[in-house]
Amino acid sequence: MSIKSTGLREDLLKYLLENFSGEDEFLLNLKNESEKAGIPQISISPEQVLFMQFIIKSINAKFALEIGTLAGYSGISIARALPSDGKLITIETNSERAAFAKQKFPEAGLDGKIQVINSDGLAYLEEFSPNISLDFVFLDADKQNYSRYFEKLDKFLRVGGIFAADNAFGFGYIAGNPPEDDIKDVEGIRSFTQLIKNNKNYITVIVPVGDGLLLALKIS
Repeated sequence: MSIKSTGLREDLLKYLLENFSGEDEFLLNLKNESEKAGIPQISISPEQVLFMQFIIKSINAKFALEIGTLAGYSGISIARALPSDGKLITIETNSERAAFAKQKFPEAGLDGKIQVINSDGLAYLEEFSPNISLDFVFLDADKQNYSRYFEKLDKFLRVGGIFAADNAFGFGYIAGNPPEDDIKDVEGIRSFTQLIKNNKNYITVIVPVGDGLLLALKIS
């Protein structure tokens, strides 16, 4: 037993990646192709892939929503964990990135399972009114608006569903002083974290994988 956490040293990270990575050849090639296409390499980490799939499977999620498609790496990871009749809606504001991801989803064998929306996330959610409850929500877009996304989507998430957000460690600056270029994003993450962890309808944790993954389970 231990009364304190073991820090994620380089050797332990190597062990984690060698044994618990969810990145297969398709996802690896996707990263390489997206880099050549000029898409920023800021997707979730390989160990986050398997961990999120574990979470999605554990709650029997069927309907999911993602804010921030990028090249489709996380969207593919999420959709693969959904049942054959499951559905992921993923929203991307950049038209070139949305088009890239839309092309890659059928190549991943997920045609019909993922709907790509090329729109500003907040603008889309103004008209969002699904006829089903969401089981899983994943935020990985403009960090300054994390709180606003939560406020708009909370009512659509079922009890027992999970609200997840990437970069919970604020690029490593959540507990310190971020550089000027990151201040607003880190402040947005801090505000969101306080908002959701103080919401009595949720149990919230941060898991130290990647840049920190916040998970909030809706309990009422």
